[in-house]
Amino acid sequence: MEEQSKFPELSEAEQKALEELLPEEMTEIIASGIKRRHFLKLFAVTGTSLLAAHLLGIEQLMARALPIEQQAPLLIENGVNLAFKVNGTAQQLLVDSRMTLLDTLRERLNLTGSKKGCDHGQCGACTVILDDKRVLSCLTLAVTCEDKKVTTIEGLAIGNELHPMQTSFIKHDGFQCGYCTPGQICSAVALMDEAKNGEASYVTADVRRKKRSVTLSDEEIRERMSGNICRCGAYPNIVDAIREVHGDKAVAQVWQFAEGTI
Repeated sequence: MEEQSKFPELSEAEQKALEELLPEEMTEIIASGIKRRHFLKLFAVTGTSLLAAHLLGIEQLMARALPIEQQAPLLIENGVNLAFKVNGTAQQLLVDSRMTLLDTLRERLNLTGSKKGCDHGQCGACTVILDDKRVLSCLTLAVTCEDKKVTTIEGLAIGNELHPMQTSFIKHDGFQCGYCTPGQICSAVALMDEAKNGEASYVTADVRRKKRSVTLSDEEIRERMSGNICRCGAYPNIVDAIREVHGDKAVAQVWQFAEGTI
């Protein structure tokens, strides 16, 4: 009996070609499929004609999603069993006691929406919601999340229905490159609860006076979102998006789709 293919979603020719050309990338390819950078790397190491000879159906391969399986790392030191909920689903993992929540989400659970930007807690791209509070997942040890509830950008929508904050970001064009957007949106969602609970910020006039809720002015929104950096500079649109979700009436768009052709 012939040995079964290790990667049943790939043809034998595709599997053999990928193992020969990108042996160091195979673990990621198995987990989440071929990415654009894999495709570019294939061109770099083979050249167009040789790539065509190796992978004649590369465009179909790129369009096909490979099954995602939770994979245990090859080596775990100081292993700790972790049980927590991620986007409403119970998860049980054996993790290194030093592993961050960000790396756990991205590398162990294949939730790559939370981005690794500075990896020093300065840019906010990795922001997720932990028990209804926003946290920087690159500075949060995974083991501290035992029995807690984590919500990432992937868990905000309900089925095909986007979260109101996601819809508002789209309406107001609150992003350009989009790299910081998952952290921006998670931070903005948690900010709504902070305002509802009357939590003070640096620009609150009287921090000793506890209010039932805080009306978010543009200044309050900018201050409360100051930990999320957008290198594209989409801040005015981000403020408008948050203001619309927080308020009772729609905020006018400040941009229009281009009409006609150039």
